Amino acid sequence: MKKLRKFGFIAFLFIISFNFAYAREIVTFSKCVDGDTIKVLVDGEEKTVRFLAVDTPESVHPTKGVEFYGKEASDYTCTMITNAEKIELEYDENSDKEDKYDRLLAWVWVDDTLLQDELIKNGYAEVAYLYDDYKYTDILKDHQSIAEEAKIGIWNDEAREKFVAEETIDNDDSKIENEKEETINLNDMSTKEIIILIVVIVLLSIVSPIIKKSKRKIKKLLK
Repeated sequence: MKKLRKFGFIAFLFIISFNFAYAREIVTFSKCVDGDTIKVLVDGEEKTVRFLAVDTPESVHPTKGVEFYGKEASDYTCTMITNAEKIELEYDENSDKEDKYDRLLAWVWVDDTLLQDELIKNGYAEVAYLYDDYKYTDILKDHQSIAEEAKIGIWNDEAREKFVAEETIDNDDSKIENEKEETINLNDMSTKEIIILIVVIVLLSIVSPIIKKSKRKIKKLLK
């Protein structure tokens, strides 16, 4: 009987500790990063949080630049987080607590509202990076289907095409401007610099034929 009670007590402690491990943890806002990433303070230490099970377009990526709806998603997340009176993280029992970049992987709650779900419903994110059966993914998938059907946010193909076209024009304009900056502008040069440039061009025009003749003579001698 005593052994049974002892076993029951241990089992009770295990259940309590298990539930506590995946209970919501109140954190303090530190910094906005992008649509699916924030920085928070956990016990006074700044941690990066990567939202579990969703992906928003890039807005601060070093090589990809700003993708379609990236800025809108980033602004939305930052607004939700900065205006929240309470921010909580919930860790999923079927997910690692951290990724390979040491970022916390969690469900993010703002004033008892699941932020991932709001991002999905409003077309700022898509369901992604599902490596197991996570707690709220069925809800997210249902709401994503609705957002896709309504062509909200990232699912608006017409707006996406317009964004890509404008980006292409902007990139072409930037390329032209860079080429212009690389071109020698005589108006920005002093009289002394212009004279030096002319002398260099004249010398090159004189020396070039001489070099060509010398090469021909060397080739004949080698034969």
